[in-house]
Amino acid sequence: MRLILSLGVVSLALAGCVAPVTTPPTAPVVNPPPVAPPTSTLDSSTRAIARDVVNREMAKRLPGRNVAPYTDCVVNNASMAEVADIAARGVNDSTSAASSVAVIVQRPQTTQCIAKVAATA
Repeated sequence: MRLILSLGVVSLALAGCVAPVTTPPTAPVVNPPPVAPPTSTLDSSTRAIARDVVNREMAKRLPGRNVAPYTDCVVNNASMAEVADIAARGVNDSTSAASSVAVIVQRPQTTQCIAKVAATA
């Protein structure tokens, strides 16, 4: 028992003798400047044109109803390429724009969104 106690005291005494390790000063950390996000967002005019085209298509299918919430469902579930495509087609060819809108409406997420809107209307 004395041997264990003696070894413990010696260990503690020697532990205090350890020289601290000094490290050379490091250079300050410099954060890189923020990188601008890619310009993959649509400009507001393209989105507004697409929204207008979708509004017209939804109004044809739901006459007399407020179609703005339904339009939001379609536009929010469309990819950026689809929104740009609808905007471009809506100006020149309303038939192909209608088919693009129909494809988006058939998606499960869009259908669920439209069902929620219809339930609250």
